[in-house]
Amino acid sequence: MTPWLRRLHKWIGLLVALQFVLWMVSGLMMGWLDHDRVQGHIWRAHAGPAPAWPRDALPAEAVLGAATAAGAHVGGVASAWLDGTPVYRILDGGVTRLVDAHTGQALRIDGAWARRLAQASYTGPGNAGVARKVEATLEARAHVGPFWRVDFDDDDGTTVYLSDQTGEVLAHRNDTWRLFDIFWMLHIMDYTGRSDFNNPLVVMAGIGGLWMALSGIWLLVASFRLGEFVPRRWRPARALTVFAPGGTRLRTVQASAGDDAYVALARNGLQLPSNCGGGQSCGLCEVRVRGAAPRPTAADRAHLPDTRLRQGHRLACNLRLRADTEIEVAGGAALWTHAHATVEHVEAVTPFLREIVLRPDVAPGAEYQPGAYLQVHVPAYERPRSDIVQPDAHRADWDALALPPALHNAEPVRRAYSLSLPPAGDDGRLRLLVRFSPGSRPGRRQPPGRGSSWMYTLQPGDRLDYSGPFGDFALRPGGREKVFIGGGAGMAPLRAMIHALLDAGAGERIHFWYGARDLREAPYVDEMQALAQDHANFSWHLVLSDPAPCTDALLRGLVHEVAGQRLLASHPALHDCDFYLCGPPAMLAATRRLLKRLGVPDAQVAYDDFKI
Repeated sequence: MTPWLRRLHKWIGLLVALQFVLWMVSGLMMGWLDHDRVQGHIWRAHAGPAPAWPRDALPAEAVLGAATAAGAHVGGVASAWLDGTPVYRILDGGVTRLVDAHTGQALRIDGAWARRLAQASYTGPGNAGVARKVEATLEARAHVGPFWRVDFDDDDGTTVYLSDQTGEVLAHRNDTWRLFDIFWMLHIMDYTGRSDFNNPLVVMAGIGGLWMALSGIWLLVASFRLGEFVPRRWRPARALTVFAPGGTRLRTVQASAGDDAYVALARNGLQLPSNCGGGQSCGLCEVRVRGAAPRPTAADRAHLPDTRLRQGHRLACNLRLRADTEIEVAGGAALWTHAHATVEHVEAVTPFLREIVLRPDVAPGAEYQPGAYLQVHVPAYERPRSDIVQPDAHRADWDALALPPALHNAEPVRRAYSLSLPPAGDDGRLRLLVRFSPGSRPGRRQPPGRGSSWMYTLQPGDRLDYSGPFGDFALRPGGREKVFIGGGAGMAPLRAMIHALLDAGAGERIHFWYGARDLREAPYVDEMQALAQDHANFSWHLVLSDPAPCTDALLRGLVHEVAGQRLLASHPALHDCDFYLCGPPAMLAATRRLLKRLGVPDAQVAYDDFKI
């Protein structure tokens, strides 16, 4: 449940965090804005002492009696002064009526009178505009309308609101208040009336914050184990024995109870494949437990198919050593080897895909099969951004990246890169297709990829170390029809497989569907078109996801959808085909779901998941 809960925690946390930011910013701004201006005290006249009530005014009893005789349901009567005129305010149900205190005649507030009353309440430098009647306004929402509105032409944008029934000045508003009101709306999350502090959005945000706290406590507890708080020297020793896939015993290393297999092997100089450093997010450090395997964790289930889980495959970074354990590691003894090579050639095949050609010190053997990958040993380094050579044609693409002035890596790491051509047919060269990972992207801030940044600074003549080859992504024997679907750096192993088939004279039907955003991001297009012209059994289909700027006759859409519509949906014998998939995680997952819907058995689908 932890990976699912972690994802839910992340997305709910994003929403709650956004509201927390709004609360903090709005609270800060409301505290920072000048209180007197917000309250409308500036330019507002202070009421002086009321003059003595005139002796010749009608008695209140007479006014009350006259109103009752006229059929009014009088709830009360009060005396007041209005623009120097003594008046009685008679409450008739929910309506207040004005009566002249001298004559008993009913009074009505018109525009001219409202303008004079507004001017009398205002002491600023502005001139009053024409009084306008409004039925309702958020600026005087605490009162019942209709209202008279009088605007003044001062720098503060002052507006005076008066009651249409009584002529009473209800509120002075200005631009500072209006800005305050926006922050108040954001603070209480009442986006309509701006007055209900207990609206459903606030309640939901509070519940979301509580859920975030509880789930965060759970994730914190789940990320620690009791054994991690016990010093290693106090924990019982455990033996971790490593076997090659064929059953050959390679080495036994000592570990402490509670260590995971990934860390235990790394301490003894054996670095398993990983792009996340043992963080359970890439799924590359797969091993097979010999004997009774522990129950798969949520991370195991998230990265490994059920068929391999049943065979005892687990993630080494999630495999806790509670007893002496035996595991099989793909690659076997090659994980301990350190091979050396010289950079022979570097070519930017697209703005962010670069082919790096290596000349190994020792000629590669038969184990360097199409689909295999090497672990390049990336050293600790610090290099200026200018060390990345950019062709003029790609300079605009690179200038758009928010790269730091210096690229650095604090400690050695290993990164996996697939062979993009079979070495046997390339005079023993090792060709790698490296995708640059810029790190920062919309909504996400992180440094550029440590491996790709270093690889992109390599120049002919540079030296590097690597281990391998590794991997079980390989061509199946037999002459069954083959469908390759890929994207991004997934071009590398698929290209190597296709070259191996065609160079060996394969006669079966071979389809290659490759997806890219636009034509500039598609590598080896001319090469694939030439292969399709030279080999009648090979077809090449480039699918671009960006809309076409003009009619160019290229396929448009997502590569798995286009392949499904144009080939798979109408294919008469999908059960007689082998499928090879490699590319970005989203594309890979979508293609596997498509094949499952079409009824293609898992045994006929081979894939390589780069996790990037």
